[in-house]
Amino acid sequence: MIQLSLDSFDLYFNNLSTITKYRQAMRVPLLDIPASYETILQDVKKNIDQVIQSGRFVLGPIVEELEEKIATYCETKYAVGVSSGTDALLISLMAAGVGEGDEVITTPFTFFATAGSISRLGARPVFVDIESDTFNIDPSQIEKSITDKTRAIIPVHLYGQSANMNPILELAQRNNLVVIEDAAQAIGSEYEGRRTGSMGNYGCFSFFPTKNLGGFGDGGMVTMSSEDDYNQIKALRVHGSNLKYYHKLIGGNFRLDALQAGVVLAKLQYLDQWTEKRRKNAQTYNQLFKEKGIADQLILPLEVIPRHVYNQYVIRVNNNRDELRSFLTENNIFTEIYYPLPLHLQDCFASLEYKKGAFPESEKAANDTIALPIFPELAKEQLVYVTEKIDEFIKKFGI
Repeated sequence: MIQLSLDSFDLYFNNLSTITKYRQAMRVPLLDIPASYETILQDVKKNIDQVIQSGRFVLGPIVEELEEKIATYCETKYAVGVSSGTDALLISLMAAGVGEGDEVITTPFTFFATAGSISRLGARPVFVDIESDTFNIDPSQIEKSITDKTRAIIPVHLYGQSANMNPILELAQRNNLVVIEDAAQAIGSEYEGRRTGSMGNYGCFSFFPTKNLGGFGDGGMVTMSSEDDYNQIKALRVHGSNLKYYHKLIGGNFRLDALQAGVVLAKLQYLDQWTEKRRKNAQTYNQLFKEKGIADQLILPLEVIPRHVYNQYVIRVNNNRDELRSFLTENNIFTEIYYPLPLHLQDCFASLEYKKGAFPESEKAANDTIALPIFPELAKEQLVYVTEKIDEFIKKFGI
């Protein structure tokens, strides 16, 4: 019988821990939501217990507390909790008076909810192409799309980087248009020292679980600094009623679930810490790609406008994008394409009569972008593994 000393046991388990960690690094998920649970669960449980004990499951004190803290974080006077990021867009458009026959300018390279919310109100999405470096709406192309039917502009702060807001705000002011910021992926990002969600008439945020500040289900927030807008959004959130059972407006059921508010409130205190980890991971990727000599063969994400919060870290691959993605999946590295088909080419928007080639930068981005894992809990070994496998693919097949 082999006898091991306590020192031998310690050495064995230390080595086993190293081996286990190494093996875990060989699987890199796109997102690992439970990875933060050790940090947040006690705070989450405390807030959920508070909601259960109060019996206030819809709106109530914990929603109000979250609203106040989000308004402070986003540097606005007010915030209103709503049922999802999509409903944040929808209720903002409703508050702006957008309806049948109106036009709203936005980007075709975004999640469906941006344009879908416009169409749900009977208005027409008018698309403007994106900048090649930021993936955000190109302000220089907006003015030519403004007509006497235009009521609003929705810039999208895609992937966590702010759109170029000054020219958009100037155009809006000159043409008496409402600006609704789609900041669903960009809480905490900035533009010239101002937080996204604080520059337009309304800022729209999502608490979908995959977002930088995600709940355990759907939820959203609208930020604003006008008291009139605040009161109108609050009324629209509860079927257009300020006084129970008396309705001056036709609104909807857009209320934020108190349990979700409790989760988001618990996580909010860690948001800046997580954001800095995302930013550090992005810097590590950039450095590793440079060290391997392949940074010039890829188009890495540019932080054109600080502070990019990296909801996604998106690279561009000129050739073999889908083959690269398959190769990474085979090696247990999971990626995503945001977004494979621009909105102007979606079947449901065929009536808008946009044709292929109408927005070349959006179409190119749909064909050559790929999002790599960027979540805060990624280990350095995992980042190294991702870059090694991309380097291996390039050497074998090219891009």
